Amino acid sequence: MVTWKELGEEAPQIAEIFVRRHAATGNLCLLATLRSDGYPRISPVEPRIVDDHLVIVGMPNTTKFGDLGRDPRFSLHTATVDPYVGDGDAKLWGDAQNLQDRDLQERFAADLFEHGGPDLRGQEIDPFYVADLAGASSVTFEDGQLTIAIWKPGEGVRAVQKT
Repeated sequence: MVTWKELGEEAPQIAEIFVRRHAATGNLCLLATLRSDGYPRISPVEPRIVDDHLVIVGMPNTTKFGDLGRDPRFSLHTATVDPYVGDGDAKLWGDAQNLQDRDLQERFAADLFEHGGPDLRGQEIDPFYVADLAGASSVTFEDGQLTIAIWKPGEGVRAVQKT
């Protein structure tokens, strides 16, 4: 499993943009999944970084989690309201694994509660999706230069610049 920690080590600038944009929107991101008919679905979600993992959880029995249970592929995009991406933009993609790790769930629940979220401490969280990252990208715009950084595990970051 390629974890958040590995993204942070191999592509710290992409991880930093994701964290900054994630915080700026009150932790809101857009999750892309595949519906049962093969069409894409975009849903709001509030992922959290706990320990070395990016955790994608939410209200149980929703269609987005049904999608992930059927097909684990996902894309996660920081919510953007600026068409000029002045504050940057980031996307992550990979497979979501329903990781039934009680210790990680307890640390997640404690972190969620500590930051004003619902009290899930002591509860079983199922599904409990953890990202197995297959790649990430970011967009920045500085001094009239658009830079797209693309990361794949073990391959480092490749930058594409456009004017």
